Amino acid sequence: MAEAHPVGFQWVVEAKKRGARVIHVDPRFTRTSAVADKHVPIRVGSDIAFLGGIINHVLSNELDFRDYVVNYTNAATILSEDFQDTDDLDGLFSGFDPEKRTYDPSSWQYEEEDDPSEQDQAQANDSGDHAKHRATAAGLQNESHGMQVASHPARDETLQHPRCVYQVLKRHFSRYTPEVVEQVCGISEADFLEVCRAWTENSGRERTTALVYSVGWTQHSVGVQYIRTGAILQLLLGNMGRPGGGIMALRGHASIQGSTDIPTLFNILPGYLPMPNPEQHPTLDDWVDSVRKPGSKGFWSKADAYAVNLLKAYWGDTANQDNDFCFDYLPKITGDHGTYRTVLDMIDGKVKGYFLLGQNPAVGSAHGRLQRLGMAQLDWLVVRDLFEIESASFWKNSPEIETGEIVPEECGTEVFLLPAASHVEKEGTFTQTQRMLQWREKAVNPSGDARSELWFFYHLGRMVKERLADSADERDRPVLDLEWDYPLHTERNDEAEWEEPSADAVLREINGYEVDSGRLLSSFTEMKADGSTLGGCWIYTGVYADGVNQAARKKSRHEQSFVAPEWGWAWPMNRRILYNRASADPEGKPWSKRKAYVWWDEEKGEWTGDDVPDFEKTKSPSYRSPEGADGVAAIEGIDPFIMQGDGKGALYVAQGLVDGPMPTHYEPVESPFRNQLYGQQSNPTRLEYVRDDNPMNPAPPQQHADVFPFVFTTSRLTEHHTAGGMSRYLEHLAELQPEMFVEVSPALAAERGLDHMGWCHVVTARSAIEGRVLVTERLRPLKVEGRIVHQVWMPYHWGSGGLVTGDSANDLFGITLDPNVQIQETKVGTCDVQPGKRPRGPELRALIDGYRERSGTVGSERGPVVTVRTEREDDE
Repeated sequence: MAEAHPVGFQWVVEAKKRGARVIHVDPRFTRTSAVADKHVPIRVGSDIAFLGGIINHVLSNELDFRDYVVNYTNAATILSEDFQDTDDLDGLFSGFDPEKRTYDPSSWQYEEEDDPSEQDQAQANDSGDHAKHRATAAGLQNESHGMQVASHPARDETLQHPRCVYQVLKRHFSRYTPEVVEQVCGISEADFLEVCRAWTENSGRERTTALVYSVGWTQHSVGVQYIRTGAILQLLLGNMGRPGGGIMALRGHASIQGSTDIPTLFNILPGYLPMPNPEQHPTLDDWVDSVRKPGSKGFWSKADAYAVNLLKAYWGDTANQDNDFCFDYLPKITGDHGTYRTVLDMIDGKVKGYFLLGQNPAVGSAHGRLQRLGMAQLDWLVVRDLFEIESASFWKNSPEIETGEIVPEECGTEVFLLPAASHVEKEGTFTQTQRMLQWREKAVNPSGDARSELWFFYHLGRMVKERLADSADERDRPVLDLEWDYPLHTERNDEAEWEEPSADAVLREINGYEVDSGRLLSSFTEMKADGSTLGGCWIYTGVYADGVNQAARKKSRHEQSFVAPEWGWAWPMNRRILYNRASADPEGKPWSKRKAYVWWDEEKGEWTGDDVPDFEKTKSPSYRSPEGADGVAAIEGIDPFIMQGDGKGALYVAQGLVDGPMPTHYEPVESPFRNQLYGQQSNPTRLEYVRDDNPMNPAPPQQHADVFPFVFTTSRLTEHHTAGGMSRYLEHLAELQPEMFVEVSPALAAERGLDHMGWCHVVTARSAIEGRVLVTERLRPLKVEGRIVHQVWMPYHWGSGGLVTGDSANDLFGITLDPNVQIQETKVGTCDVQPGKRPRGPELRALIDGYRERSGTVGSERGPVVTVRTEREDDE
């Protein structure tokens, strides 16, 4: 956090000054470690084993916050008797199909109720669709619109039933002992138990602990389950929905949260509405019901309003009840349209044109060589950026020029490089880690031909509509009927003037308003499903409450409460802590005076406190829903998790994840070690692209894993920003970190003959890169499985452009994805390290070919993904 998010880290330092204890778990000793109370080095890729060990410590010693757990989580919920855990199936859950490598989640469900009709609608009715879920990254969709289970499942609040979630969880994590943590993670038992004590002693009724992770924690083939493990631990200890607790996901950019809220993703729509698919959602009602799941509790029951308001924002007066609000105009998802599938389709000649805005895949995405070769197959490429980044110049200065794989005179890709305005040259909002929208004023006009994204897309859309104006083709109606009428104002610099769309008007449309009166909405609860209101993103409704741009507020923290409700605006409804009903006990009273946050005011008959209550304001803690109720009416006074189908925090996930209902330690796809906990080596449901141009280093139980004996990982430097497009071109930042380097321990340097500040090259089955050697004790060898493992660290900011140049660390990775959200495993791989610079030209490919031949990765076939004996194999 100090290295990659220094502005936010100042408050960690402030908390430490006030007595908070800071523990940093990271493979490398970083700037964060330097000011932490304790640094715990860990083998990269083993975090589930580490957190699972802490969960086992909590459960086996009954250190959970029991009143919180019983009332606010699904710990008491009873599971189907058909469920089998990884202990029963050596690393697999019940329902696994070894041919498709997917699960049928039917056996994962809650025990059926007396009236199963409700459950049939609310619980997983998508069995057998996990292959499609993996292709469409549906895990993100389910994550965002809640686990839509039955509203009143069978429960045992004594937590003694052998099939209740609490007991299942306890058995599942029982093998994650301190000894196993030491063997798998390389963390000593003493260090591990110190972390356990610190976490548990600072959690409960009187105290809370926060878990902070950076976005790299997700970049694993089990990345979603990493986050799930953290969530389970925080729920068990009562740290969710309470001040000083929770899980803070540090985003990679100023508005990464915003680009998922109003997404730049292929599988969700604004406000986390899932993309419809043509088979399951032929009508608007089918689509809406798949989101709100009749029979479930929660505010997703209002999905019809959220969906209709979005469609009205898109197509305005054309969208009405008679035509399903133009639902047929909405694009439908048909399969894998992710960024890695797209680049492979480029290579295969299936993609002709590509837009890149603020992205630099030539050096910023996994398997850089494949990214560059893919772009070389396009007919045209549009790049909008501040500088001529590598993705604009790949055809003339990439490593493939030297190897002869790209010939500039023969490369047919026509590149259009368009200068973009920087963040200080345009107005609008950022949405940061805390879900907070902050309006930024424009400081100066952009120079030359540089323009904002708003200008670019508005005028591109206008020109497309004008080009199609005379079309009678039915397929053009969605574009022609699109509402595309935003106020314009003239801006100018010394060289030109242009018509800039109003960012304020866009934010008003995103907020939503009444169609007839134009009155801006103040809450998403004002949205109607009849077409009388519209809004571009339901969770953002209220950012223009009372006709005031709430995101533009900048009231000093010294002039308001510690929650600072008048600094920017946080979705939804300006709530600063989600699910904050959990900060009070079941009767509505604060768990403790020192942790009071929101509470029930009996005299006024409403929830009140320091924050906006994340609960219906007048719903009493004593409220119990009538029989047959669902949706908002079914949320009871003790159901703080109002977006979940049962109102409870999920210790166990009955549906929504492709790779299992509970986190399980699997080894990274590239690992020098066999999985010590199960016969199943790595995530059996991971998304793979098995091709000869995407080889993966061998890992046990495959042979020749010793060809790549070391583990490597990557992360950031404070002085540079991601792929380097905003830092390598700036003199001061380039001077501070002028060269690509490879950080190794003194022991590894001695083993491989590496000289401090000399050169070395790092090799995988994809490529080899070079860098200066930095010999430091910040990386120390770990003892895993009784043998020493060396970890190598590299920053990933370099490329061929800018004032300082160097090889890109992302050239080393292959493409393997988490099955839930299709994020790549780029925080862990195996490699070899050799002294000296890498070969140039064709000799580079000869070096890689030699490694591939020795390691057995020459062909497109891979080792087995399923490494346990399945029931089908046993029958045979």
